[in-house]
Amino acid sequence: MIVAGRVFASYADAIGSDRATVSVPDPATVGAVRAAVTTLSPSMPPRPIIAVNEEYATDDVIIAPGDEVAVIPPVAGG
Repeated sequence: MIVAGRVFASYADAIGSDRATVSVPDPATVGAVRAAVTTLSPSMPPRPIIAVNEEYATDDVIIAPGDEVAVIPPVAGG
């Protein structure tokens, strides 16, 4: 399955785009997407945060066609 999603902040800088497309086996899981995203740039960390439909997702979440996927770097603030 082809999964396309948004990539934010320093991760977008690392891959040179705010959008990414990866190919993962069916059923597409967040864990498979996370692993595929880390291969897009040597600057990507081994466990980037993945959100599906605007909610943080664990590796076992299955991604359905049409789901909104985002790769989000850690954020801090106060």
